[in-house]
Amino acid sequence: MSANDAPRAQQPSAAYDSAFLKACRREPVPHTPVWFMRQAGRSLPEYRKVREGIPMLESCMRPELVTEITLQPVRRHGVDAAIYFSDIVVPLKAIGIDLDIKPGVGPVVERPIRTREDLAQLRDLTPEDVSYVTEAIGLLTRELGATPLIGFAGAPFTLASYLVEGGPSRTYENAKAMMYGDPELWADLLDRLADITAAFLKVQIEAGASAVQLFDSWAGALAPVDYRRSVLSASAKVFDAVAGYGVPRIHFGVGTGELLPLMSEAGADVIGVDWRVPMDEAARRIGPGKALQGNLDPTVLFAPTEAVEAKTREVLDSAKDLEGHVFNLGHGVMPSTDPDALTRLVEYVHTRTAR
Repeated sequence: MSANDAPRAQQPSAAYDSAFLKACRREPVPHTPVWFMRQAGRSLPEYRKVREGIPMLESCMRPELVTEITLQPVRRHGVDAAIYFSDIVVPLKAIGIDLDIKPGVGPVVERPIRTREDLAQLRDLTPEDVSYVTEAIGLLTRELGATPLIGFAGAPFTLASYLVEGGPSRTYENAKAMMYGDPELWADLLDRLADITAAFLKVQIEAGASAVQLFDSWAGALAPVDYRRSVLSASAKVFDAVAGYGVPRIHFGVGTGELLPLMSEAGADVIGVDWRVPMDEAARRIGPGKALQGNLDPTVLFAPTEAVEAKTREVLDSAKDLEGHVFNLGHGVMPSTDPDALTRLVEYVHTRTAR
């Protein structure tokens, strides 16, 4: 499967009229929908129990385990959407990249991509490479019924940063050195990653995902001029490749307040906003025709309930005039977050925004 294959438009699913998908389409909703990035994960004791002794990448390849983990926050919190449990490096592992997710470190790549010869590691992704994804999403959509399932992938820049650095980085010196010093190699790297990412999203959509989110987690490390010159076209290629399916496409990055207009230009239907920019200001930067997602600071959840509600009201008030709003955190749920605080937050948003 290549990013150039013409997608088949999805038939309306049981989740089509859900609050989440309506908000993504900028249609009237019964209440502001809520879901959380990393809602399925380490903050939940039931997650830690089922994952005990199972390495992260292996857990992503067990369809029944993926199904259980994905459903856990839906049962506990009553969120308006599930997000498929996986990791952004799964498609890279699936095509044979020698990498592992090391506890306390993150993805570590055995042979970083630094030369044109290294690009040979990046072959096309086929549906057969990730058959466990198709199986898991089939199980999930039957269980979820009218609750939408969000598929996701890492954006080309973020994947490239791991592949070139060999692991997590705070400075991205190797990736940026390639981007500035060998722009042709950099462009070819991101183009290949765009094809792999698009293929991975297509597998999820064709299996039944109702929406997809592209995580450009580290794009905030870039100046706008560099994002436009060296990153934008690859992200746009991914969004264009899945446009024909008709499912909402969400774009999110951390520390990307200065990049919001460019991220919007890449083609998503919904733009995720981190906690640094108020929602009304984000809407001004992005312009009309897009729904927005966000953006409570994840650390607010460690404060007393009254403070959480006060900060939540600030977000909701800032978003009250948006064309479409999906409530979320401005980044992922932190591992030590009290799960009950998330449950209370969902109920508070639903109650306060009930139409």
